Amino acid sequence: MMASIRAEALRLRRWPTLWVLIAVWFTLNLTFMYALNYIGYVSDDSSNATEGQPRDQLLAQMMPAAVPEEFAGGMVVFGGALMLILGALATGSGYGWGTWKTVFTQGPSRPEALAGTMIAVLTVVVGVVLGAFVVDLTVATAIAWAESQPIVLPSVGRSLTGIGSGIAILGMWSMLGVLIGIIARGPALAVGLGLVWVLVLENVLRFFGEMLGSAGVVMNYLPGTAAGSLAGALRTLQGETTPGVLTTITRSESIVALGVYLTAFIAGSVWLIRRRDLV
Repeated sequence: MMASIRAEALRLRRWPTLWVLIAVWFTLNLTFMYALNYIGYVSDDSSNATEGQPRDQLLAQMMPAAVPEEFAGGMVVFGGALMLILGALATGSGYGWGTWKTVFTQGPSRPEALAGTMIAVLTVVVGVVLGAFVVDLTVATAIAWAESQPIVLPSVGRSLTGIGSGIAILGMWSMLGVLIGIIARGPALAVGLGLVWVLVLENVLRFFGEMLGSAGVVMNYLPGTAAGSLAGALRTLQGETTPGVLTTITRSESIVALGVYLTAFIAGSVWLIRRRDLV
């Protein structure tokens, strides 16, 4: 098992796609969480800045104390989509390149090889979340200093809650990507299917769920809804929320739903890769 993990970690570390996805995520995170908000804050319109928000609310969202909820909210759509792409490429590319055939015929068992890939991907997820938290906290502190605001850091408990929420959200999306990559047996189709689900189908299903009333309650537990509600449970500030952040279900329900999805995606990936041919 350790050999598989080391091999997959080495492959991902030397894979340019990984660093491109991480760079894109950090760029999106800083742009939408801080750059655009700060531009709106310092603009000439003193009454309304971004999305009609008062300047004091906009500034509060950029302060260090707000980092746990703001950075977790950004992971629901942007970060989730990119980690889904990473998971889909990590498994789907093995079919396109033919590397799965080599690994399965000459190396460890299929579940062991796949476990190495999944653990390596989840390790990247943890690293991305921790890195994003440090970067966001640094930028927020710099903004507070530049605007002569008191630098109030988030509590340890709230920071750990935000980091844990981010890991749960991105971990779930990355394992969905792993499963889709195995189902599609290729990177291109896997990425396309994953993005269609994240960006389109969930919103459509959520809309029809609201129209169905009590009969559509099942739509409240879709992966994106559960992830958005987990991020929404952290919200304490007023003002516009990040796209995808919801309050549809409670925090405990969100955690249970994400745990169920994570387990189902991992189990489905292992079962499928054991049962199916490689061609």
